[in-house]
Amino acid sequence: MFRITAFVFVLFAFVGCNKGQNSVRHPNFILIMADDLGYNDLSCYGSKTINTPHLDRLAAEGMRFTDFHSNGAVCSPTRAALMTGKYQQRVGIEGVITAAHDREKGLALEETTLAEALKEIGYVTGMFGKWHLGYAERYNPTHQGFDEFKGYVSGNVDYFSHIDQAGYLDWWKNTRLEDDPGYTTDLLTRYGIEFIKRHQKEPFFLYLPYEAPHYPYQGRNSKPFRTRGSKKSHDHAVPADSIPAIYKEMVEVLDEDIGKIIETLEELHLANNTLIFFCSDNGGVKKYGPHNFPLRGWKGQLYEGGHRVPAIAWWPGVIKAGTRSDETVMSMDIFPTFLDLARDTTRYKLDGISFKKTLLGEGTLPERPLFWRHRHAKAIREGDWKLIITEREASKEHIEKRIELYDLKKDLSETKNLAGKYPERVETMQKQLEEWEKEVTKHRVPSHSFQL
Repeated sequence: MFRITAFVFVLFAFVGCNKGQNSVRHPNFILIMADDLGYNDLSCYGSKTINTPHLDRLAAEGMRFTDFHSNGAVCSPTRAALMTGKYQQRVGIEGVITAAHDREKGLALEETTLAEALKEIGYVTGMFGKWHLGYAERYNPTHQGFDEFKGYVSGNVDYFSHIDQAGYLDWWKNTRLEDDPGYTTDLLTRYGIEFIKRHQKEPFFLYLPYEAPHYPYQGRNSKPFRTRGSKKSHDHAVPADSIPAIYKEMVEVLDEDIGKIIETLEELHLANNTLIFFCSDNGGVKKYGPHNFPLRGWKGQLYEGGHRVPAIAWWPGVIKAGTRSDETVMSMDIFPTFLDLARDTTRYKLDGISFKKTLLGEGTLPERPLFWRHRHAKAIREGDWKLIITEREASKEHIEKRIELYDLKKDLSETKNLAGKYPERVETMQKQLEEWEKEVTKHRVPSHSFQL
């Protein structure tokens, strides 16, 4: 009798009865972020040249997003929004933190990160990969909620020598510089698998921000480009006509290694208790391929190609297989979603909103305007309408403004500027954009020495 009672107790403790789904109290989370991966760079998103069977499998067995957006059009801002659940402008990380000039800048420690929030409710947290939210030791991920960290803190490193753009060795074990030989994609996968195996009996949050397919363009059999102490860049030593093939290999190696993560979960019988969420930090780069087709624009721009990215959610038995979501989702929405799935009442003041109901097939997101700002451009999305304003200094006395309005439902490639046809809509959206800019600046959290 005691054994039966104990079994029933365990069953009800770990299995929810919401529509018969396996809704676990504290599911494991694996957040995988590619770097500079374009909207069209996976075969499940239409690539005809790159083969990604494991990510295709996640999409076929889970949910594929068609309208997922990075908060920023470049690296650091998106990662700041991801970690805080807020617009990056609010936390003071609006530009790229560079290896050469920003070594004392970073995400304010006063901010609560996703790792800290999950750690507070009993999760063990590990990060293996690219941080890019502060070079100085005080900004290390282990001071921002991660129990374990291996990887690099700069924008990119040589895939073999692990030297950053400024000639510094940049490979860390927690707060210590400690190099580890190997190709970055494979190393990070190994670290992730070891973390899963060590913590398989407790709820975990594993963050895997990979380097691929960011430059330098190096495959598994390439040679190191960078040497310690040298600021001379050899990143373009590879002939331009060789880069498409290397890029293809880099994405396919990433896919292969993600397959190893899936295999580990299945071997340990953790798949039904684990959500994998995959996305990119911004759109693909301009050169070497149609990475963002059919979208207009590239990394660093506020056209769709700069921030609409592939995203996939996989959780066997919970997320219905083969579903497609056309909901408009942002990087900053991951923070409240993970907490919501862990059944933690979100007590943080966030800009992001939970898309848990979307994942579970139980509802849609509320309507809301969404905003982007990068350098001299800013944009607002409201429903299917998108307004982009770009400013250029024509002279010391005159600033030129280019105003573009697109109906994304009819014109996803942003080819027909409708600003002249709908002046009232332009005026309304422009006012909303101005109010947002004032609001995020007014409530901005200081980020120590970071200056925009």
